[in-house]
Amino acid sequence: MQVYLVGGAVRDALLGLPVKERDWVVVGATPQAMEAAGFRAVGRDFPVFLHPETHEEHALARLERKTGSGYRGFSTEFSPHVTLEEDLRRRDLTINAIAQSADGALTDPYGGLADLHARILRHVSPAFSEDPLRVLRVARFAARFAPLGFSIAPETLTLMKRMSESGELTTLSPERVWRETELALATGQPERFFSVLRASAALAQVMPELDALLQKSPQGAIATAALHVAAAAGAEGPVRWAALVGDLDENEQSALQSRLRVPNAYSELAIVTHRLSRLMNAGHHSHDHLLTDAGKLLELLESADALRRAERFEAWLGVYAARTEAAGQPVQRIAALCSRLKKAQKACAAVKLDKSELEALPGPAIAAHLRERRLQALRELK
Repeated sequence: MQVYLVGGAVRDALLGLPVKERDWVVVGATPQAMEAAGFRAVGRDFPVFLHPETHEEHALARLERKTGSGYRGFSTEFSPHVTLEEDLRRRDLTINAIAQSADGALTDPYGGLADLHARILRHVSPAFSEDPLRVLRVARFAARFAPLGFSIAPETLTLMKRMSESGELTTLSPERVWRETELALATGQPERFFSVLRASAALAQVMPELDALLQKSPQGAIATAALHVAAAAGAEGPVRWAALVGDLDENEQSALQSRLRVPNAYSELAIVTHRLSRLMNAGHHSHDHLLTDAGKLLELLESADALRRAERFEAWLGVYAARTEAAGQPVQRIAALCSRLKKAQKACAAVKLDKSELEALPGPAIAAHLRERRLQALRELK
């Protein structure tokens, strides 16, 4: 029985990046031998075992054969006779197909070290095309490693495009597509994920509404730039997503987000972004009127449900800042308006009717009186 560290842990260590989790492959073992050594079986589709002390996953070396369509259309073969090189050959990229033994020696049968040094993402073998999820994974790696100067090998991009055009990506579950998207949004250059998907013809397959938006000018360029600005500011995932898709109309957003089963924190912020964009831009070339017009300020706060959903309103301000900066507005003006909107939200939230006011007013008049008090608070805002 020989045990090797494999995959991302080896890759990230060689790149000088933090190693978050470690995966191991075991060569020359059987399930019975693993259990006899104290490992606990947890794998459903193929033999995976948890180490008795570290609880890290150890998988038996295996081969995979394509038996059907989609990312689940595989049969798995494992035996003590499967070699390390055979196991590594089924992996997606050469930089993920490097193994390290207990003494630190590296096994690199497919040129992963050379590609690490050259900063290239290259598929290991033609078997790459058997799993459509790999198109999204490579796009995510491109986004994650873009700050390090990585690019995709031309032959790999060509293969990815051929996979997209085959229709295989339509077999991916919504959860898989969204999971890769969510992970990509959290990277340093998430816009790279979407540009790779477009270049490989994959975006039209998995997110046709977004693909159509990004083809438009100047909306597509602004949406991509807004995502870049939001990421550079360290914004959370929902802010980054809303910055990208905020220009999709209600029907397009509903179709895209329902199909991908986008979590509420993401989808609701994107919907609010589109709604408020229409409100703020109605009849105005700039948004400076919000600095002085109490009525417009209150209308915006009410449309955003800012008094009940203060945290979401705060998130929307991040989206607004990213989108307006991407559209070319001066950063100082954006900061001034965001500061004004924050003060306005707090001033309105602080308005309360005391017991005597509530008792003196007939029921239908309470809402109108409360609104007038809020307007007065906004007029007095400095």
